[in-house]
Amino acid sequence: MKFDRNDKIEIFENAISWIVVFAMFVYGGAKIVQFDGAAEIDKTVSEMTGMELMRAFYGYSKAYAITLGFFEIIGGTLILIKRTRIIGCLFISTILVNVILQDIYFQVHNGALKAAILYQLLILIILWLNKDKVIQSIKSLINFSTSQQPRFKFIIKLVIAFICFVILRIAEYFITMKL
Repeated sequence: MKFDRNDKIEIFENAISWIVVFAMFVYGGAKIVQFDGAAEIDKTVSEMTGMELMRAFYGYSKAYAITLGFFEIIGGTLILIKRTRIIGCLFISTILVNVILQDIYFQVHNGALKAAILYQLLILIILWLNKDKVIQSIKSLINFSTSQQPRFKFIIKLVIAFICFVILRIAEYFITMKL
């Protein structure tokens, strides 16, 4: 059996996809127990290290940590399925960029930071391998067809949209103001 260039690329893409998927399943599933007891730190905020502060934050709400884990598992599942791989990569990228920034700013140990950066780099490689599909998707998003409309109608629509904006902002103020 002979594999051509596309077969080799597909094998490579699947292999690195599975690395990311496996990591997302492990990290997502671990969120159920990862931060247990983390909120019970007997220090003031100013005495905590960045990592202790972050762990206390995540440990304060188990539901929040589990929700993040659930999103990691959803993203991993999307990457696992070839048809949804690009969407999964974009979805997981938002999570990983957040993790990377938290690891940097809260000075989490380098192993976690290196792992998150590695997974993000693998995602960028997957997106690069699918660059034609990514470019086609971006083009379809920005190349919406607009029929030429009279300038007057365009301006009227903008004015109406602005009035709606002002009304909605006023409503937002009253909905969100403290009583």
